[in-house]
This record gives sequence, structure tokens and C-alpha cells, in this order.
Amino acid sequence: MKVLWITFTVIAADQLSKLYIKGINIPFLNIKLTGMYHGESIPVIGNFFKITFIENPGMAFGFDPGSGYKFWVSLFSLAASIGLFIYLFSAREKPLSLRIAIAMILGGAIGNLIDRALYGIFFNYAPLFYGKVVDFLDFDFFDFSILGRNYDRWPIFNLADASVTIGVLILLFFYKQVKKEDEPIAVSESVNDTAPVNSTSDINENNQTRITTSEESTQGNDEPDKGKEV
Repeated sequence: MKVLWITFTVIAADQLSKLYIKGINIPFLNIKLTGMYHGESIPVIGNFFKITFIENPGMAFGFDPGSGYKFWVSLFSLAASIGLFIYLFSAREKPLSLRIAIAMILGGAIGNLIDRALYGIFFNYAPLFYGKVVDFLDFDFFDFSILGRNYDRWPIFNLADASVTIGVLILLFFYKQVKKEDEPIAVSESVNDTAPVNSTSDINENNQTRITTSEESTQGNDEPDKGKEV
């Protein structure tokens, strides 16, 4: 499945960017990145786009369901990732747009799952499945409200969140196209179901024509022979 390369690319880009922002120290590999301190913000395009390092204890785009649900959120992410992988494997004959969308959603889901499942242990601050998700993309789009909370900037997110969002948008945008691409398959199958009946009748008619032609030919050939004998 070539679309899995999209999934692997999303995971690699997401994790490398997070480790670069957060920093990492692996002495035996001689790797040491200082990273940013928590809450640090670096302007990229004025006040519109900044790199702001925060750690999200909950779900995508900063939504926090509460510490009591953190383990279940991580477990659900794991189950969802497994389900998406199985579906992607079974959808090998589906339209390419659908498979690309699923591959992007899967890559984003696994990217954030790695944070939740392993970052707490890797950075020595929480047990398995209780890690925090690294966010750093900070855009100032417009003021809005979600679930009773007011935001003067778009919630800070990461590449995994962006990949999931793009995948969902592809699904919504190409939904009608996917249905249209599936319809010819159904029509073709119905034609194939009726085809053997027509072909059988054609064969019978051809056989009868050949028998009749053969008999006429035989009769026509007998008369000259009889004339020669007389």
C-alpha cells in the first residue's frame, strides 16, 4: 500500500518537529537539542503566525477533557489508530482520494498517540499513556467561541493535528466524487450478471445456424455425386 508512505511521512515530520521544539538529549548518540522553554513564543510572520511551545494535556487543538479521562483518551487513540490501519488495508480498491485521506488521518492519530503514550516515560515526567502532546503552531485568524470558551487566537496545534484536519476535509470534499466512482462498479457488476444469459442464447442460435448450413451443404454435395454415378 503506497499510501502508507503518506502516513510514515506525517509521523516522521510530526515527531521531528516536536523534538526540535521541545528539545532532546541522547548522550550515547551525541544528540543534544536545547529546544524552547515552555510558553516561549517566536514571531514568524509578525503577530499573525508564531512558534509558541506549549504542552497539551488533553486532545487536539488544546481541548482538555480532564485528567480523569486522560488514560481513556490515550486508549481510544490507540484503538482508533488500529481501526484506521485495518480499514486502510481493506480499502485497497477504493478511490485514491479516500485512501489518501485515511492515510493522513492515521498519520496524525499515531503522531499524537506517541506523545500521549511515550513522552511521559521518555522525558521522565509521567507514566505510560499519561504524556502530554507538544503543540507549537500559533495562528491569529479571528476571535471565536467553542464549547463556551472564547479564543482571541486559533488554538495552538501541531503537524499531526493539521494532518488529521486535512484528511477530514478531503473526505468531506471528495465524498460525492467517491460515490460517483463507486456507481460504475455497481452498474458493471449488474451487466456482467446478465451477460452469460445473452451469450448462451447467442451460442445456441449460432449452433442451430451451423447445423442447418451443414445439412444444406451436405445435401448440395450429394446431388453431383449421384449424377456422376449415373
